[in-house]
Amino acid sequence: MTEPSPHAAAEEPTRAFSLPLVLLSLLLLAYVLYAPALGGPFLSDDIHYVQGNGYIHELSVDHLLAILDPTGPLIRVVENYAPVHLLLHGLAWQLFEDDVRGHHALNLLLHALASGLLFALFRRSGIPQLAALLGAVFFLVHPANVEAVAWINQLKTTSAMVLMLGALLAHPRRPALGMLLFALALLAKPPAALALFVVVVIGLAKRSDQQAPGEAANWKWRWVAGWGAVFVVFAVFEMLAFQQTAGTHAVAAPELDARLRTMLAVALRYGVMATSSHGLAVFQDLDPSSWLDPWWLASLPVLALLAWRAAACLRERRLEGAYWVWAAVAFAPVSGVIPLPHLVADRYLYFMLPGLIGATLLAAPVLLEACARRLGRPLPARTAVVLILVATLWIGFFAQRSWARAHVWQSERQLRADILRHFPEGRWALLERASAAAAQGRQDEAVDYLERARARGFSKLDVLLRPDYAALQGHPGYSAMLGELALAWTARIAAIAEPTQDDLMVLVQAQIVLGDLTGAQASVRRAIYAGGPRTAYLYQALSELERMQQAADAANE
Repeated sequence: MTEPSPHAAAEEPTRAFSLPLVLLSLLLLAYVLYAPALGGPFLSDDIHYVQGNGYIHELSVDHLLAILDPTGPLIRVVENYAPVHLLLHGLAWQLFEDDVRGHHALNLLLHALASGLLFALFRRSGIPQLAALLGAVFFLVHPANVEAVAWINQLKTTSAMVLMLGALLAHPRRPALGMLLFALALLAKPPAALALFVVVVIGLAKRSDQQAPGEAANWKWRWVAGWGAVFVVFAVFEMLAFQQTAGTHAVAAPELDARLRTMLAVALRYGVMATSSHGLAVFQDLDPSSWLDPWWLASLPVLALLAWRAAACLRERRLEGAYWVWAAVAFAPVSGVIPLPHLVADRYLYFMLPGLIGATLLAAPVLLEACARRLGRPLPARTAVVLILVATLWIGFFAQRSWARAHVWQSERQLRADILRHFPEGRWALLERASAAAAQGRQDEAVDYLERARARGFSKLDVLLRPDYAALQGHPGYSAMLGELALAWTARIAAIAEPTQDDLMVLVQAQIVLGDLTGAQASVRRAIYAGGPRTAYLYQALSELERMQQAADAANE
């Protein structure tokens, strides 16, 4: 079967959809959908990524060097080597400071730009104009993307997507720019590495009769090799960061068979989320799959069919295969192979969706043609109209869902409500229930919730020291839990060769819990000597610890 030229779309007689007009339309639509979230406060990881991150508040030479240092202190703060991500946050902070509307607007702008670039890439792949536009709008309004767009610290996701799409679009005619954009995309968020696999498959799918006028007959493979070299260098630094952060966490399913079942089940869950939006939730907290889990059992025929389709496309060197590879490679790092905070997360779908959408748009005409051959006659003329109507209704449904999901990010209260509604037995929901029980004087019940959260992997000492649990002070179960976590964190930080100010501040908390005020003062002095943006605060903390020590000494006399 002959595949349409990837530049055939550019030769269509109608030119109604100019890229600037498409971008403006997408931005206006995104603003309408995300308006409820534009005033949402800094939430969860926003606190240490942005609001409390002194390195980005003042872009001094020392702070810039720390941000660019692949072995520096910020690695353990952001759990990746992602200097572009932090520099973008730094520039945003210079413009908006703590005005969240500016930070949200930047994320929104990048999401709309990513959707517009995706439209251009679909057109470059030979997808007809209207279909490419519908695909770009589908990506823009998909409710799974709300988490990536409405959560301020996910600037890394939207910026990496823009840079990655820019790299794929630039490569054929401006390969040096393409390689630069690819490198920047990696330094924004590691999943952008998928672009390397996509550009290779596109190159293998191309034939000399498919080149646009003025485009070289080859795929500029030397520049593609440059992409590979950039990726290898980045992978070294990222692996060092991984070993210090996520690599120290336990995998969700340590047994090989359970991990494989869970991986297949998660793949199907993402497929359902992508097509129906069913299963979307904040901070998902799923268990590994058992032998009788219907998700992994149902995944077997579905994934086998998709794998067969992808293999056929790759074998026949059709561009559709590049998009299947896109989706598969985007899924790989979030499949459960490596330890991540959540087995499934809405934001993880952000990088998979373009691949799934592009593959579907390229597969549709081929499948319709196959149906016509089987029927022995052309399909009715109204078939195209029906498909456009179905796609429009689908997009309308997703737009309504995105608008509703945007409300979740308006406040911490609504975020907590979403957690409780979808995963009442998850670790984060259990923490919320513990907080509520503590506030109502039900101490035993609150401690039981906390123990259940620990059994599901929760281990953050600083969270348990928040005012939410102040009513539990003196409860033997709560005190024992704090002591166990404090000992664990003391041992963990002692194993770090060069702890940062943030590491040492956690150690100070642990030492205070253990009653070691002398050790806590020594750790604060180490943190001051280590240098960093928290030095002024640490001098205050040291004074407070000295007062606490004096009070303790007086009480013991």
